[in-house]
Formats: sequence, structure tokens, C-alpha cells
Amino acid sequence: MRLTKRYMVFCLALFIAGPILFAQSNPEADSLRKLIYTTGSDTQQVNAINAYTRYLIIRGDFDSAIFYNKQSDELARSSTFNRGLSIVYTYYGLIYFAQGNYPEAAKYYYASLRLREKQNDKAGIAATYHNLGNLFYAQGNHDEARTNYQLSLKIKRETGDTLDSHYAHTINNLGNFYEGRSDYPLAIKYYEEALVIEEKIGDITGIISAYGNLANVYVYLKQYDRAFANYFKILHISDSAGDKQSIAAIYTSLGNLYYTIEKPKEALVWLYKGLDLSKQIGSKDDIKTTYGYLTDVNAYLGNYRQALFEYKMWVAYRDSLTNEENTKNTVRAQMSYEFEKKEAATKLDQEKKEAIAEAEKKKQRILLFAISGFGLLVLGFAIFAYRSYLQKKKANIEIIYQKEIIEEKQKAILDSIHYAKRI
Repeated sequence: MRLTKRYMVFCLALFIAGPILFAQSNPEADSLRKLIYTTGSDTQQVNAINAYTRYLIIRGDFDSAIFYNKQSDELARSSTFNRGLSIVYTYYGLIYFAQGNYPEAAKYYYASLRLREKQNDKAGIAATYHNLGNLFYAQGNHDEARTNYQLSLKIKRETGDTLDSHYAHTINNLGNFYEGRSDYPLAIKYYEEALVIEEKIGDITGIISAYGNLANVYVYLKQYDRAFANYFKILHISDSAGDKQSIAAIYTSLGNLYYTIEKPKEALVWLYKGLDLSKQIGSKDDIKTTYGYLTDVNAYLGNYRQALFEYKMWVAYRDSLTNEENTKNTVRAQMSYEFEKKEAATKLDQEKKEAIAEAEKKKQRILLFAISGFGLLVLGFAIFAYRSYLQKKKANIEIIYQKEIIEEKQKAILDSIHYAKRI
């Protein structure tokens, strides 16, 4: 029952894609569109467009969602509104994920993660790890999915946000992981734990997902009545909300369940309804899954030509979604993010080293200036002392010279006196 599970993963990713811009339930489309043209600042307009884009994604109108998301993208860039831009990137990722374009989804999820890390947006970082977990899960890389889910939960526990939709959704998706490992008791434990939180906070999207996942487990455990009850409950809620992708997913799941209990004609009715609606909204993965189920049912009924056609369509969609190049591109996006993150850390480390080196150079320059100043002071004092010494020496020589002159004059006088006496 991978189809219902994949859609529930998408729906939860959408719900926690970023901080909810309107606390109350979404108004109708006309009211949301009106907000776009009546808000004042660029920031408010980006928020309004993002809210309407989210509304369109929920309803599977991906072409319109892309159109409005591009408007928000341009406006957020021009106004340097990075918080709004990180949500824009997330919505690109969700749209491409729903359409089965996993490399593009990965590119935008990692772009969103970079922005959220720069803003230290813990809630946004946790949400993006959750979305990346969904992406890896959809590609069959369950270990990488679990790693990202656990990173998301770790952040939520550190921030104390454990009684909210995001936390419950991530627990729900960990249930997917254990269900994929056929550990049904542990899967049920996670689903029920998520359901308790979602019912406490009134999270309709999360409640639908938990019931859908429990229905999948009931199918595996052959508790078909409980599975049917959950699917029809989900269908009623989704139909009331006009959620086309959820409705398509449930149609296909009901078709497969009817085939499981050997009611192939009823199965075809539901499967073709699911296929038509999946084509309307352009969900490649849902189309692929439905073709796979139709192949089995028509072969069972002996409609071999139709079964062969649907098998070929299943192969075509499968190859377009999971070809090696797509996988490589997703890995490239992941590696690009890791490389840029390491490069940024290396650059920061280098800047710190350069700052320390510059500080040391400055310190050495100050010391050199101090030593030079002291040397100049000593030299000036020495020159002054030497000049004083020379002046004193010169004065002493003059004194000696004068003394000698006086002594010579006194001697001459005495000699004259002595000479006079002799005469």
C-alpha cells in the first residue's frame, strides 16, 4: 500500500513546510488571492503569496502553485526577505516531490536548509530534515530517511517543541520506516503515538495520515474491516476539504484493497477513478502506482492486452521516476550541500586563523613601535648627554686655557719684579 503512504508523507511535509502564516484555518481561494493585492509591505505580500501557494499545493493545482511561487521568489529576493525565501524554496521542493521530480525537490530542500541554517531557524531546520527524510524514503533509501527523521526529532526535543504537528508527523514517518521493515508492532506503536499528539492539538492532516498508515498495517495483518473503515473515514475528510491528491490516493488504495479481498470488478472502478484524478493533478508517482495495481487486476480478470498496456505504462513511469540519473542528481544535490557546508566551515576557520595572525602582527607592530620609541628616546638622551659632555669639555678647556694665560701673566709679573730687585 505504498501509494497512500507516499501521499500522506507529502501531505505532512506540506503542513510543516514552514511556520504557518495564518493561525486560523485557510480561508477560501478568493480571500487568499485578495490578501496578495491588499497587503502593504513586500514582506507582507510575500507571506500572502506563500499562503495562497500552500493552498494551491494542498489542492493539487501545481501549475498555479508554480506560477505564484515564482512571484514570491522574485519579490523575496528583491526585498532580501530570507525567511520568506526559505519557504518559497520549500514549496518548490514540495511541488517537485509531488510530481516525482526528486532531483529538483532535493535541490530546493537543500537551498531552503542553507537559508534556515544562516537564520538559525531551528523549527525550519527540523522541518527541512523531515522533508528530506520523505524524499529519501520515496526513493527507497530508508536508512538515509531515518537519519533525517532522527535529526529532525533531535532538534525538536532540544527546543522542547514535542507537542506540535511537526514532532508528531516525524514520529509518524518513523512508523513508515519500521512498517517498511515489516516490524508491524513497532510501526503501530509510532502511528498511535503520533495519533495521540495529533488528536490533542486538532491536527486534521496528521490525523488523516496516522489513520491511513494504520489502515496499511491492518491490510498487512489481514484486518480488512478496520482498513476499509479508516480509508472511507479519510475519503470523507479529504472530500470535504477538496484535497484532490488525497482523494486520488485513497481511490487507488481502496481499489487495491478490493483486489486483495478478491473483488476485482470493484477494484477496477476505484483504480480508474484514482488514475483519472492522478492524471488531472499530474502526480507521476501516483499514476505509476495505480498502473501497477491495474496490471495485476486486469491480468487476474484475463484482460491480458489491457494488462500488458498498463504494465508498459507502469514501467515508463517507474523509469522516469527512479532512473539512475535521477538518483545521481539527488545525491549530487546532497553532496553539494555538504561540500558548501564544509567549505563555509573551512572558510570560517581560515578567517579565524587570519584574524588571530593579524592580531599577532598588530601586537608585534605595537611592540616594535614601543621598542623603537624607547630606542629613539635612549638615543636622544645619549645625544643630549654627549652634547652636554662636549660643551662641558669645551668649557673646561677654556677654563684651563684662561688659567694658563693668567698663570703666564702672573709669572711674567713676578719675573719683572725679580728682575727689578736685581737691578
